Order: sequence, then structure tokens, then C-alpha cells
Amino acid sequence: MDGHELWLSQCANMGYKPEARLYAEGTRTSQDAADQLGCDVAHIAKSIVFAGQDGAVVVITSGANRVERKRKLKRLLGYKPSMTDAEYIIENTGYAPGGVPPFGHTKPCTVLIDEDLLQYDLVWGAGGTAKTVFPITPDELVSLSRAAVADVKQ
Repeated sequence: MDGHELWLSQCANMGYKPEARLYAEGTRTSQDAADQLGCDVAHIAKSIVFAGQDGAVVVITSGANRVERKRKLKRLLGYKPSMTDAEYIIENTGYAPGGVPPFGHTKPCTVLIDEDLLQYDLVWGAGGTAKTVFPITPDELVSLSRAAVADVKQ
């Protein structure tokens, strides 16, 4: 089962039916996804994975933003989460870098969402692989990911 099929099965378990799109050229980076979709990079909901004290910390941020780990995440979490590698990301979310979805992880994760994403009518997240994306409203994204909304950007 590839990452997209895994994610679709996780979505089915949640009762969510995404309208995923496949792009053979790939959507590995936020800019790649924006180019494929013809949207501004700020509308991409990228998932950044850090190592937390009790598992992965997934920060869903606007493709135009960088995450402020040392100060803002430390204030929100009570500690500074560590950088990770591909092995950690796969082990703790079920998905490879470039395709980590904002929800539907295979292990419990702490999820935070960049408050900047709430200003858009529609955002795009990874659908389990570096070639799949799906549209979602910010309200649905917060609800399905059970994320805490916060100021996480540099």
C-alpha cells in the first residue's frame, strides 16, 4: 500500500472523503504544489514534522512561512522540539517527507496549525505522497486534524 492509499484508508476511518489530485510531475515542495495547482504558495498547507517528547509534532503551516521552532514552538509546547530525518518521519506518521498529510497519521501526533492558514477560503494539503494533494477549507482542516491554532511562523 502506498502512502496515498494508506491516507485514503485513514480518511475513510474518519468518515472523510477527500477530492485528491495526482500530479505525475510531483508536489514535493510547497512551490511545486503551487505551480501544479496554479495557486499562490501561501495556500499550500505544508506539514513539517519535528520530534517531540511523546512522539511527532506536526506543524501545518502556510507554504509561504517558516516555522519558528526555537522560540514559538518552545513557548507552545514547553520544550523545543528536535529536527527529524526521513526515517523518524515515516516511523511516526506513516508517510515519507514531501507527502505527509495534515491528518491521518498512523501514530498519535501533536498537531499545530499556523493561524495564517485561516485567512484563506481553501488550502491544499499533501495526500500521503509527494504527488498527491487535496483541497480543504481551513475550518475542516482544524477539525479533522484536531490541531491547536497558533502563531508558529518566523
